[in-house]
Amino acid sequence: MISLAITGATGRMGTELIEEADSRSNVSVDVVFTQRPESIEREDCVIADPSQAVSVLEDADIDALIDFTVPEASREYLDAATTTSTPVVIGTTGFDEAGTQQIETASQSIPVLKAANFARGIQTLFSIVSDVVAALPEYDIELTETHHNGKRDAPSGTANQILEEIEATRDIADRTHGRSGHAPRQEDNIGVHALRAGNITGIHELLLAGNHEELRITHRAEDRGVFAAGAVDAAVWLADQPSGRYDFQDVLAE
Repeated sequence: MISLAITGATGRMGTELIEEADSRSNVSVDVVFTQRPESIEREDCVIADPSQAVSVLEDADIDALIDFTVPEASREYLDAATTTSTPVVIGTTGFDEAGTQQIETASQSIPVLKAANFARGIQTLFSIVSDVVAALPEYDIELTETHHNGKRDAPSGTANQILEEIEATRDIADRTHGRSGHAPRQEDNIGVHALRAGNITGIHELLLAGNHEELRITHRAEDRGVFAAGAVDAAVWLADQPSGRYDFQDVLAE
């Protein structure tokens, strides 16, 4: 039985993570963190304020912590996980350079798995982007990502990872984030477009166009449960790993 702590327990992803973990016979949710503990009715786990993270993790026998919050909160949880030697799965995106460095430093003493997206389909997209871009070297590239109206970071972490795969394959001059006014397309440029509306879970579309044809690769997540399932899979896997920096691809490779 894998014992989990889940942050942001009353948020969109926190709720999905708890439901996913509760549905499994080999996982138990033993600690949840939330700033609104009065809104959770559970008698089978510790319900704690984020400020109590260190003491709660020290007292609980937790195999892994799963965090999908915001960068500022994630860094606090990462500090607590490092202090208590707790493996941590991070699905939060939008870290600045200091936050990214903190993750790398923490991974020297605890197992840390950080991924921009825990959908298996997106991981497949990551794996083919380089080959597609290399096969069509003269084609223009545009990337569009669409999320719900509450998403904070833009472009999404998933979009940034797709862009990094492209830039590792082709010599890209720069990224153009949206267009307005007189804005003809520049050579060796990628257009990046972030849409925010309604309760859309997540859509990423890569467009390559040239030679009077176009190729579109689209991933559409229709339910947050897709991400929750992947994150719980990651936590179960991470609980048995040595200290180090991991990605969701490591889980899928097993």
